[in-house]
Amino acid sequence: MQPFGWVLDKLHITRKPIVKVYHGYGDVDALLVYGHVFMQSPLPRVTYRNNLLINSFAMARMFMAKPYPNIRVRLKWGSQVVETTADKDGFFKLEWKSELPLEKGWHPIKVEAIIKKGKVVTGEGKILIPHASQYAFISDIDDTFLISHSTDIRKRMYVLLTKNARTRKPFDGVVHHYQKLATSNTNGDLPNPFFFVSSSEWNLYDYVKDFCQNNSLPEGVFLLNQLKQWHQFLKTGQGKHTGKFMRIARLMKEFPSQKFVLLGDDTQEDPVIYTAIVESFPNQIIAVYWRNVRADRRAMVQELVDRVVKQGVHVCYFSKSSDAIEHSRSIGLINE
Repeated sequence: MQPFGWVLDKLHITRKPIVKVYHGYGDVDALLVYGHVFMQSPLPRVTYRNNLLINSFAMARMFMAKPYPNIRVRLKWGSQVVETTADKDGFFKLEWKSELPLEKGWHPIKVEAIIKKGKVVTGEGKILIPHASQYAFISDIDDTFLISHSTDIRKRMYVLLTKNARTRKPFDGVVHHYQKLATSNTNGDLPNPFFFVSSSEWNLYDYVKDFCQNNSLPEGVFLLNQLKQWHQFLKTGQGKHTGKFMRIARLMKEFPSQKFVLLGDDTQEDPVIYTAIVESFPNQIIAVYWRNVRADRRAMVQELVDRVVKQGVHVCYFSKSSDAIEHSRSIGLINE
């Protein structure tokens, strides 16, 4: 056993290579899948207890993943073989145009990593081909629907270390709002697509996905931020926000005929980023929602609200989800 291997075993961290495949998306012009190859990574959590020590260790181990750099990865899609090389962080992006007719909905995929001496490791995921729905939704995570205390490092670390994905709480009414947005103006079996775009790191992918599933939030595609290591744990969620603009802009370009709704909050950079998106793609944005969490930012955000309104886009700057729901009804996003 390697030195300190017993510690990793206790923390349920495997030292076997794995391929982590995140939910992908695309259409007839391009399909896109992201993922990581790891030489060491935490195993999925299977038990949840409201215990400070257990929850603290469970969170910390998410930042103990070690990437497998510069590994060749490939994906088979019908008769097509798509290949690329993971970067120094083990991160990979597979992008291709399908030669097969695309059926709408979720499709299973498998990605292979070619480890040294010809060993192949496989990871499974899904890719979303959105239905021709009336709207698509792009939502932030922290302090938009998940109570996170992003502007207070002490409170943020407290909830991260003492709670888990099953005991964290969403804002009152936000689940109902998102469920209505997902099913409104469409067949219930063909929900409107959701994209969760956040400055939180890929380390937290399973955590936020588990939270969403446990709280019956709409299934969607997660587009997160660069992986962090254990010594960067205290800076979780505090990375650069410029990449968030680029990820949203890519969605605008990928689905040029799609009408989008943006949902965020005023704790960090959502107001600035969303305003820039509206001014760059005014014909694709129907409405913008900002949750008011910080009283000291109301005046600044109101100036951005006025800029967005001048672009002919609906804006709801709200404190309670019930107000956001009523606004969605008033502009036809919810048809009941």
